[in-house]
Amino acid sequence: MFDSILDRLTPEWREIVELAAGLVSWLPAWQAGVLGAIWQGADGIWQSVAGWAFLLLPAALLVAALWVTMVSVYTLPFRSGRVEYVRTLAFTWWDAGRAVAVFWAGFARLALVLLGHAWGLVRFGFVLAGRVLREMVASPAAALDWTARRYFKPGVPWVAFLLILGWSALEAGVFTFTLRPTLSEVLHDLTGTPPNPALVTPILYALLFMLIAGSFACIQVLAEAFQKRQVKGIVQMLMVELFVMFFEVMFLYRELIDAITPWIAQQTGEQFRLGLFSTLALASFGWLGIRGMTWFLFGRFGTPALLAVLSRQTLSLDQPAPVPPPRRPTATWAELLAALKAERAWFREKADELVELIVLPILQLLAVALNFVIVLFTSQPAFVLPFKNLDEAMARMRGANGKAKGSTASARGAAAVVSVVREA
Repeated sequence: MFDSILDRLTPEWREIVELAAGLVSWLPAWQAGVLGAIWQGADGIWQSVAGWAFLLLPAALLVAALWVTMVSVYTLPFRSGRVEYVRTLAFTWWDAGRAVAVFWAGFARLALVLLGHAWGLVRFGFVLAGRVLREMVASPAAALDWTARRYFKPGVPWVAFLLILGWSALEAGVFTFTLRPTLSEVLHDLTGTPPNPALVTPILYALLFMLIAGSFACIQVLAEAFQKRQVKGIVQMLMVELFVMFFEVMFLYRELIDAITPWIAQQTGEQFRLGLFSTLALASFGWLGIRGMTWFLFGRFGTPALLAVLSRQTLSLDQPAPVPPPRRPTATWAELLAALKAERAWFREKADELVELIVLPILQLLAVALNFVIVLFTSQPAFVLPFKNLDEAMARMRGANGKAKGSTASARGAAAVVSVVREA
């Protein structure tokens, strides 16, 4: 820039201008080199971002401070309070160095705060996940505990209850594998396509389980009818039990007898083969033997408990004590939502803190740069640094703006300095 200006001057004026501009003539080239090195000197995108974040604003402040300092040298012969001005300018340089140090330290502080917040969020996430998992575990456990205390009073035959469920499951499993081929053939004849075993097996198992458990229930009702000497009930339940026996013998136990028929024929040298009546008779004997054995062993004790569970009744003979409601879990969803709502104020406060950590060092640098310009014209800084917080910075800026508007003497002094500089 100075070279183009000097080229337009005569040789006499060129020497005078070079001598007068010697203090600032080196600044444009130096400024371009410093800012260019920061702006374009990095190899990668992350290095560029780091250079812009850490060095661009301090370098811009340094450029502005050097320009003001070099220009102020030209005004020293025309100032009355030269010593005071030099001291103010030196303290402004001190503020600049402190602002740069605070700016760089602010990054470390911001990183520590962000790390602390990230750790707090991770901890909060683990606590929330722990509460959710505890809810998932505690809620079914509380419901199961309440159900157990509601249904099963002291004196419940737990062993018999579990044995009757296990026997029904075992017998259903055995008959599922014996009856599945027959059922598959029937379904194939009806639909024309072979059924899927993965679909037929669980359905057949569930039906057989309920059927076998219902068989024990029919025996229990028949036994109660005999105990109460209810002739009508005895006749009805005998007819029902005969139908149940016929169904199980025809479709379930007959399959077992058919499975051992080849063995009987082999042992008798093919001289004895089971017919229709002999097969049904053996199946009936098998049903009576198995039902009698299981009934007298655990069925007569476990079936009342099974019926009590299905009918939502208790087995206590005395007046049952009131059962308290299910225990409240340690943490409910309502409490979690209330905790999240309570955290909103904390997050808002921390967000304001983060904004202050980011903005306040930048405002410090801008305030120092503005102080250099104001000191050049008024010999007094506009701001007293450092700013303690963002509210104080905004208040001082508003106060400095109002003071600049209301002080006519400062405006006249600034105008006088400008006129002297122009004359020089």
